[in-house]
Amino acid sequence: MNKIISLSLFTALSLFGASVTLEQMPQDSQRIDATTSNVIISYHNAIKESKKSVVNIATTKKTKQNEQLNELMQNPFFKEFFGNRMPEFRQQERKSHSLGSGVIISKDGYIVTNNHVVEGADEIVITLPNDEKEYKAKVIGEDPKTDLAVVKIDATNLHVAKFGDSSNLLEGDLVFAIGNPFGVGETITQGIISALNKSNVGLNQYENFIQTDASINPGNSGGALVDSRGALIGINSAILSRSGGNNGIGFAIPSNMVQKIASSLIENGKVERGFMGVSIADLTKDLKELYDNKQGAVILMIEKNSPAEKGGLQVSDLILEVDGVKIKNANELKNTIAAITPDKSVNITYERDKKIKNTKIKLAKMDSEILTSSDGKSTSSSIEGLSLVEINAQTRKQYQLSKESEGLLVTEVKEDSKAEKIGFRQGDVIIQIEQMRISSLHDFTNALKEYKNSKKRVIINRQNYRSILVMP
Repeated sequence: MNKIISLSLFTALSLFGASVTLEQMPQDSQRIDATTSNVIISYHNAIKESKKSVVNIATTKKTKQNEQLNELMQNPFFKEFFGNRMPEFRQQERKSHSLGSGVIISKDGYIVTNNHVVEGADEIVITLPNDEKEYKAKVIGEDPKTDLAVVKIDATNLHVAKFGDSSNLLEGDLVFAIGNPFGVGETITQGIISALNKSNVGLNQYENFIQTDASINPGNSGGALVDSRGALIGINSAILSRSGGNNGIGFAIPSNMVQKIASSLIENGKVERGFMGVSIADLTKDLKELYDNKQGAVILMIEKNSPAEKGGLQVSDLILEVDGVKIKNANELKNTIAAITPDKSVNITYERDKKIKNTKIKLAKMDSEILTSSDGKSTSSSIEGLSLVEINAQTRKQYQLSKESEGLLVTEVKEDSKAEKIGFRQGDVIIQIEQMRISSLHDFTNALKEYKNSKKRVIINRQNYRSILVMP
């Protein structure tokens, strides 16, 4: 049968006058007959040590019931309707529980996990593999921008994960996801690397994901993604799924990023990022015609007195390299600059008017956690516990705001945070700080800088009534 097929293919090619040499795989490849060789293919020895460094994380969070109902009853309409007969609702505390995973990175108890696993938790309990003892953990540092966090338990001589170099990964590499899905206990799933350097997924602010088809389910978050040697190459973070189950599209934070963030959190309790002061974009098809280089990040805007302005960069410059590291797109530039220590000088290679130029700039410290956003996504602010979003046509529709609404919408106020103590509530609209009108996150940042040495009066719109808050 094989000969007939081969002859037919040759004839078809000849009829059309084709002359094609088709490359064939070598015929001397060794084949193992599993039914007769008595061979079992196993990766047990490769990953048995890695399993010992993956822990289970159980968290408890206290939430208050009737909080939203009490806030609704403060509306002037309800007050007028009920008069002195306003009902009072007692605050009731309710405990919610969740499960996740983590990876031991030091013998004395430092554990890296996803920030969303431990964020806002009142109690964190760690269980080690094959050990029924429960360890209370404390948060050392959190970085919501990469969804990483470090916690610590009081223990010694723990089994530590061995980091692999995620920059050497290739699509098709065999990988294993280790974690605690659905709370069933330690589980290992196998797959391959489906894609690398995935960004614009919309999960984190700084993204450079490893995509894998190894099954990652709820509870796997914070667990290990290891290669066929058992080396830690990523921290499992999220899945894309309409049903909540595994659809073969999982994402892990690469080990090189994990090492940098975890080290910074352990040493400083926070992550300090370099700051250029530019807004950037990828090269579009039309823009590529205007540049000799077809990869890089185009500068759209430069902040006044920023490192970029002081270094002589201009709008429309195409950034090609940072300290010799090639920049393929805007996301790579953002991640590269953010990974550099503030106050460090870096060499920037860029294209302007089809000429290659170089400049040296000294990165500033990102004083505020605010990043301008007009896409409807909330961003954390420099006020601890306060999340804001700019009001525009898109966000008016998304949050069902009136056409007249202007300013910054408070999308979240974390319990017991600085923002809550100031008096902010979810749904407030910030419209002015002292004498400065607020219409963007950039305005908010400038106002905080302008009045940084004094208390600030913040004018807000709360349920169509103006109020004043005092911010230290």
